[in-house]
Amino acid sequence: MTDSAPEGLVAAPATEAGEAAAVEPEYDPAAPAPLNVPRIPTGNAEVDAQLDRLADADHLATDGHLEVYEDVHGGLRDALTELDARPGPPGPSGPPAPAPPGANRAPAPSYHQSRS
Repeated sequence: MTDSAPEGLVAAPATEAGEAAAVEPEYDPAAPAPLNVPRIPTGNAEVDAQLDRLADADHLATDGHLEVYEDVHGGLRDALTELDARPGPPGPSGPPAPAPPGANRAPAPSYHQSRS
């Protein structure tokens, strides 16, 4: 057994009682870090699932974000397409309402005569 810490971890110095302190991860500025962007539920389960999927990018290096973004974009597009395909409310029944008076009348002729 060796006294070295696993890669990426730094061993804390031993305490006065001789016990080893907890091992803390070494700070790596290039490591992925969560953006902690709040995600507000929309009320649509499919859309909310896609927004939750965005959190996966928080744990990936930048070159892995594109795959997540494309996946989420496709899922949101599918959810919108499904919403468009749903039937809307029924239209009014019966014959169409009559046009208001004068709606079908031709425009009045212009009596303006130019004198040139």
